Amino acid sequence: MKKLFLGLAIVTGSLAFAQETKNTVTNPLVNKGTDPVKFGIKAGGNAASFSEQELSTKNQKLGFHAGVLVNIPLSQKFSLQPEVLYNELGARSVISSSEVTTGSTTVKKQDEYKASLNYISVPLMLQMKPAKNFYIEAGPEFSYFLNGKNKGESTIATTTGGVTTTQTESYSEDIDKDAIKKFNIGLGLGLGYDFTPNVGINARYVNSLTHVANNSGVAEEAKNINTNRVFQLGLNYKF
Repeated sequence: MKKLFLGLAIVTGSLAFAQETKNTVTNPLVNKGTDPVKFGIKAGGNAASFSEQELSTKNQKLGFHAGVLVNIPLSQKFSLQPEVLYNELGARSVISSSEVTTGSTTVKKQDEYKASLNYISVPLMLQMKPAKNFYIEAGPEFSYFLNGKNKGESTIATTTGGVTTTQTESYSEDIDKDAIKKFNIGLGLGLGYDFTPNVGINARYVNSLTHVANNSGVAEEAKNINTNRVFQLGLNYKF
């Protein structure tokens, strides 16, 4: 998955560079008349999971991202967009699920686990505009781990004669900061559309290249090799 993702990023960047080089040769005025530098804000939703999990909605933890950006035009087709985001990552997993019917009574039990990992992320996206308001982007993302929680919930639903009663037990604990790697490096691929010069929408997928867990001093066979991955969809406003 990582090799495919890295390959896509390299191919995207190569094609974009080739297109820009062609434009520069055929039109020496391509670098003139670029848009001004714009600052902005952005926010949206996250659907995050770990790399060792099946890529499914049942394993995705919902969260959000929010922060600031600056869009720096390099030419008519290219721009550089650094961002600073508060980023909620993690994963969700249904550990077990069962249903037993005895006579007119049905008992459903489900045990669910969620890991919430909060980061400050700094994406550095190179954007190319194949059309006036549409762009594709690729680039690295550098993240610093802030804190996190492990949450568990056990739900028992009992249905008798059409009447259902539900019992829920839950727990929550802070994640040991020393157990998580402080710095996380990932690669992002995305696309976006600007409805107006100020308002736009953006979709992005980011896959980490570094392990979530701090595996220092851990035997090779006991290492946690999970990495973060997240789908993001959000709005941005440029001033």
